[in-house]
Amino acid sequence: MSTPDTIVHLVRHGEVHNPEGVLYGRRPGFHLSALGTTMAERVAETLRDRDIVHLVSSPLERAQETAAPLARARGLEPVLDPRVIESWSKFEGLGFGSGSNGLKNPAQWRHLWNPFRPSWGEPYVEIVQRMTAAVAEARERAEGHEAVIVSHQLPVWITRAHVEKRSYLHDPRHRQCTLCSVTSLHFVGDKVTQVAYSEPAGDLIPVGDKNAPFSAGGAPEEKKPT
Repeated sequence: MSTPDTIVHLVRHGEVHNPEGVLYGRRPGFHLSALGTTMAERVAETLRDRDIVHLVSSPLERAQETAAPLARARGLEPVLDPRVIESWSKFEGLGFGSGSNGLKNPAQWRHLWNPFRPSWGEPYVEIVQRMTAAVAEARERAEGHEAVIVSHQLPVWITRAHVEKRSYLHDPRHRQCTLCSVTSLHFVGDKVTQVAYSEPAGDLIPVGDKNAPFSAGGAPEEKKPT
């Protein structure tokens, strides 16, 4: 008997109102900007006619606000799951906007000794463990259909690296995970057979935005895990 295909979409949240350029991490009180809300509505418009039966969100405000338009469009109640929250970092709260760079302070350099772990924050392996557990549960709940998990850039990117059997070591500026992007994991049973990536709100991202290290537009990229 054939096993029904299931898709779990990993959606990054939209643009955040952060005029001071703070690395906000898990800090509360950071909400979507007006543009971020428009991005979330764009994602909902793009996904509303998909066979989505299960919706999960990080408990942080920006993720919940990104999930809200899709929840309304699909008539779903988002499940808040701490396993898909942003990673923690020792640099949380430092300023990186308006010409400032918290890493210029020599006191912070002691955290940079091991980029493989990484030494400055939550270990990549731990992010993968919690994210893959959340993905597995979402896949089971949406078996034969589709699920959406609204999360954050690093958790989504590292999960994709794990699925594609790539090194976790990377340049954060080169993550293919722009604001409100969709990384789709296609399953047959419990095996990922394809990874697809698209940017429904890519044309809304300001040119040079530090939260959008890749240019917007173009056809969705699709890869099969090796």
